[in-house]
Order: sequence, then C-alpha cells, then structure tokens
Amino acid sequence: MRYAELQVTSHFSFLRGASGCDELFATAKALGIAALGIVDRNSLAGIVRAWEAAKETGVRLVVGCRLDLADGMSILVYPTDRAAYSGLCRLLSLGKERGGKGKCISI
Repeated sequence: MRYAELQVTSHFSFLRGASGCDELFATAKALGIAALGIVDRNSLAGIVRAWEAAKETGVRLVVGCRLDLADGMSILVYPTDRAAYSGLCRLLSLGKERGGKGKCISI
C-alpha cells in the first residue's frame, strides 16, 4: 500500500514549519512516501519550490493550503484545477488585504 502525507508545512509557514521543500521531498523519497501535500498557512508561497523538489525526487506534489478562518477554525483546501487554484489565490489576496500587515483573514 502506498502512503501520501497530505498535511506538510514548509518553512514558508513562519514559526510553524522548519524544513525546506527540498528536504521534505528528499526525506519522503527515502521513506517511500508516494506524495506530499504542501499546505502552508494562509499561503501558497512554498509551491514553486515544492514543485521543483517533486520533479527532482519523483514524489508527487499535492498543492494545498491551510486556511485559518476568522472564527479560529482551520481547514485544508486542495484546488483540483486551474479555476480552483485561481479562486484560492483570490481568496488569499482578499484575506491578506482584510487582515493588514502580517495577517490573513479568510471568510
């Protein structure tokens, strides 16, 4: 049975993630993990480096994001196509605009 870890936070999530995408994907490959879902906090900042690391290691990238909502809840979202990715980018931009410097308020 193949395993996929869908809740990985990179160092692009300040004070939450410690490892870079190259380290995360290299470790996943060494452990035989088939896919990693990169879900940085209110951001897609790590996706480009994750995509590069996925290409280099052969471990599948699952693009995602952790949304911290205004009511204190968090949800993981995984856009499934270009339209969904675009909508997520718009939502993150709106949240950062509403939240002010250093914050993101979603929904």
